[in-house]
Amino acid sequence: MKKTKSIITEYGDICFYCGKPCSTEHHLLFGTARNHAEEDGIKFPVCDNHHTQNEVRCRIHGNPMAEKLSKIAGQLAYEKQKVSEGNSVSESRELFRKRYGESYL
Repeated sequence: MKKTKSIITEYGDICFYCGKPCSTEHHLLFGTARNHAEEDGIKFPVCDNHHTQNEVRCRIHGNPMAEKLSKIAGQLAYEKQKVSEGNSVSESRELFRKRYGESYL
């Protein structure tokens, strides 16, 4: 797999959860927001086991808590990046809302 461009982690070739070589990437936002998430790097590398193949409590998909927490992590990373570019915290939150249609925080 090619190295994932992610604003969540600098380690684009190992699973975000277990550290094993990754086989896919998990996009933290879905639907029409997925294209923006791809552009912005709101995704992280993950092995198949932690993405979809494990029992529900040990994977992202089908696990509401893991899905919600990953969306929160994505929003926080996006806002942190916008603050580092000179925006205030409240401006960064509003930029996320405008781009993605909602806030997960």
